[in-house]
Amino acid sequence: MRTVDPARHRARRRHIVNAAAELFAAKGFERTTTAEICRAAGMSAGNLFHYFPNKRAIFHAVFEDEGHDGATKAERLAAARAADDPWTAFLGAVDLLAAPSTEPLVPALVMEAMMQAYRDPGLEALLSRDNDEERSTITTLLRNAAAAGQIDPHLDPDDTASWVMALIAALYTSAATDPSFSPAEQLPTLRLILQRFLRPNAVADPER
Repeated sequence: MRTVDPARHRARRRHIVNAAAELFAAKGFERTTTAEICRAAGMSAGNLFHYFPNKRAIFHAVFEDEGHDGATKAERLAAARAADDPWTAFLGAVDLLAAPSTEPLVPALVMEAMMQAYRDPGLEALLSRDNDEERSTITTLLRNAAAAGQIDPHLDPDDTASWVMALIAALYTSAATDPSFSPAEQLPTLRLILQRFLRPNAVADPER
């Protein structure tokens, strides 16, 4: 029986996903064909289907947290929730959630995923699970920071988390719809807005 090398298998899957992601970002899910993905990945359809059962499975994989660049996002969010300094952890979590918006393909992929989720319950569940975990982390850190006297204690953590998530989401939607918008250039402004909103009596430092 042929032995499967797990590392090689993951690498091949990632290669397919990366190739497909460029097509999905440029053309959308519906207009991207399996044949185009095969050409972009440099493999036959038979080889492609060895790694994914269909095009939709590849699209789902684009948004799965595989931790190919180190710790998974879920692990990093869990570490933030357990941090001793909730304010610093909060800023780190904001950076973590905002950083992908600076990648060339991601904003367009996020917009496409939002449209596809209306007709794809599996994708909707995947995105909702991620969003719930992200929002839960932000809410927990805000609650802990208020208890530690690091932010305005009169702010409701749940309502405030909604606004924080909305500001982060705006980086993605703005980048996807406005070619002149640069998320990387706007990240310091986002930090400054959050600092002035959450810590109105503190001197804001956009680098923290």
